[in-house]
Amino acid sequence: MGLEYAMILAGGMGKRLCLLSEGRAKPAVPFGGKYRIIDFTLSNCVNSGIYDIGILTQYRPGSLHDHIGIGRPWDLDRKNGGVKVLQPYIGWRESDWYSGTADAVYQNLSEVTDRGVKYVLVLSGDHVYSMDYGRLFRCHIRAGAEVTIGVVDVDRSETKHLGMAELDADGKVLGFEEKPESARSLTASMGIYVFTASALIEALKEDSRDEHSRHDFGRDILPVFVKKGTAYGFRFRGYWQDIGTLDSYFRANLDLVHKSSLIKLERGRWVVHTRDLDMPPARFGKKSVARKSIIAGGCVVNGSVTESVLFPGAIVEEGARVTNSIVMNDCWIGPGAILDRVILDKEVHIGNRSVIGAGEEMTPNKECPEHLSSGITIVGKNAILPDGIEVGRNCKIYPGVRPHNFHSAKIASGETIRGELLKLWS
Repeated sequence: MGLEYAMILAGGMGKRLCLLSEGRAKPAVPFGGKYRIIDFTLSNCVNSGIYDIGILTQYRPGSLHDHIGIGRPWDLDRKNGGVKVLQPYIGWRESDWYSGTADAVYQNLSEVTDRGVKYVLVLSGDHVYSMDYGRLFRCHIRAGAEVTIGVVDVDRSETKHLGMAELDADGKVLGFEEKPESARSLTASMGIYVFTASALIEALKEDSRDEHSRHDFGRDILPVFVKKGTAYGFRFRGYWQDIGTLDSYFRANLDLVHKSSLIKLERGRWVVHTRDLDMPPARFGKKSVARKSIIAGGCVVNGSVTESVLFPGAIVEEGARVTNSIVMNDCWIGPGAILDRVILDKEVHIGNRSVIGAGEEMTPNKECPEHLSSGITIVGKNAILPDGIEVGRNCKIYPGVRPHNFHSAKIASGETIRGELLKLWS
């Protein structure tokens, strides 16, 4: 065993990702044409030389378990170290589910103590970025810190959704606020922490005895170290995106298609590893057009694809137009269909001449206006949409919908269509 152990928090419900995370853990949501969100954090670990990793799951972990398996795509199928999926188990105590991010680590402290490691790296499994954690460790050791937080500068509009830190010229954290209404700084925590193991163990044990604590790293653990003067920040200058909302998911996917994107999937040494589906090469018909897009293996494009991401096995038939959209595995876009600013989950069937994302009307979704208000229309897994349907903006089409669930050929912006409840997720 080495001196470091990484624990990846992957148990959140991710309600703000709407249909994408209602049946799967947020880190397992497909991303970028062939990946799952957690692939970026796992790849950062192995590219940084960290091969002893625990993944803390809770909410609907099935697809995450299937994806990670024994860890072979990340070279984590090892006798010593490797990857281990950790989840709550009945009988641990009266409250068996993790009650917060800190409680998740606390319930698995034996994984730390049994290893006798000197440092613990606590990570979020739902962020997209490439980071050499070695630099983070060196910063931590050089400062003599008990915790070092990865931090990044953000726009003021994002501060109310993040933990915000105030740093002095030497990097010491002078103040920390979790999701403040009015932030005093624009320096956000990335949800990346290096702890000196002994200090983490002591802090978590103390927190577990506090009946008023939410057992959360941002709200309860970090302020303790800030008050002691042993918390430091490591400034990260690269691309980082917290996939916390449907808008941030959509934006991060389409960021990949732009040449100016700061995250490079093609970087030689820093490979983003994932489970390979062994799909055949993509094929393009004689009338096809593809511009500024990611087209994965197994796709067949006979129509037009512009500034979009197509996952393996997606088919775009002749005359169909896909623009500013995310089309997941094995979707079929019928002849003459039009998609604009749409997210299709897996195995969706779009009927001939249908228009999804129609018009300029931007009425927020009536069912969940907090998730769908920017013009994105989302279609759940295995939905089948009829020929000639017109669906507006900010619409929500549930998994398993069938043509008979549509009672009109025109679905106004902000509407929701429900269908049969099927077990569809993976």
